[in-house]
Amino acid sequence: MAAEPPGGAVECCAVRVVGFGFRGSADMASLQDALTRVLDQAGGSIDAIVTESGKSRAAAFRDLAQALKLPGLGIKAEDLAQMITPTQSERVIDKFGTGSLCEAAALAAAGPQARLVAGRVVSGDGKATAALAES
Repeated sequence: MAAEPPGGAVECCAVRVVGFGFRGSADMASLQDALTRVLDQAGGSIDAIVTESGKSRAAAFRDLAQALKLPGLGIKAEDLAQMITPTQSERVIDKFGTGSLCEAAALAAAGPQARLVAGRVVSGDGKATAALAES
């Protein structure tokens, strides 16, 4: 029988989430390229993709989630603003209150014990960013 962690909490499965930031002109290929680049760094599989709640309604994001057969989640801007990210972009800080949308989204969705496995990468066309967090 496995020992329980202190406090009686039962540990389960690691959650791996890719966060995205992207321009309005980004298409599914832009997001797919950013995803490929981040997975090349981190390896393994993922459980969901995530971005800011307004962006989660973009066709490119929804189409990618559907193609991957994964949940496509949206995080409220207030929650993103609570995340401290290694990447600091003044433009993103002004708009979302955090330094990197993709890093903040990944961290927020992966939960309170999340850590970045792969920091911000940029798609070849410069229209999308991705980062991977796990908890």
